[in-house]
Amino acid sequence: MTRSAAAEDEAPSREPAPALTITRSFSGPPALVFEAWTQAEHLVRWLGPRSHPAREVEVDFRVGGRWRACIRSPEGEEYWMGGVYREIRPPDRLVMTFAWDSTGFETEITVDLVEQGERTVMTFHQAPFVSEESRASHDEGWTSCFDRLAEFVAEGARTG
Repeated sequence: MTRSAAAEDEAPSREPAPALTITRSFSGPPALVFEAWTQAEHLVRWLGPRSHPAREVEVDFRVGGRWRACIRSPEGEEYWMGGVYREIRPPDRLVMTFAWDSTGFETEITVDLVEQGERTVMTFHQAPFVSEESRASHDEGWTSCFDRLAEFVAEGARTG
């Protein structure tokens, strides 16, 4: 056995970092769902779980531009988050970073949108997480956000 092979055998195995993937279907075209992700006046209406709605959203929508948002708990506690846009491909792909101001730990979010008839299938992926607990918390939060997004998009599809 070579020295490098022996070193590899002794190296601790590493589990892949936890990741989150959520697939949802929305009633409306990809352009409408994409727009909901890209404009502050839309994001403020659906970003944040029902119990912690956004109170402020800022968007510099361009590759390299920053986004920032604040959600508020029922008790009035504020939680700031933000990131940088890495890829923008209207109306079917958005890639951005995400970090809570309180931790600074950065994940990457990818949103892919596919038209299926009069609906849009969104595949949301976020990774890496520091723990399964963090991933589960984000799963719960994003699931609630996407319930709100579905309502927002359905309303836009009816009035648009």
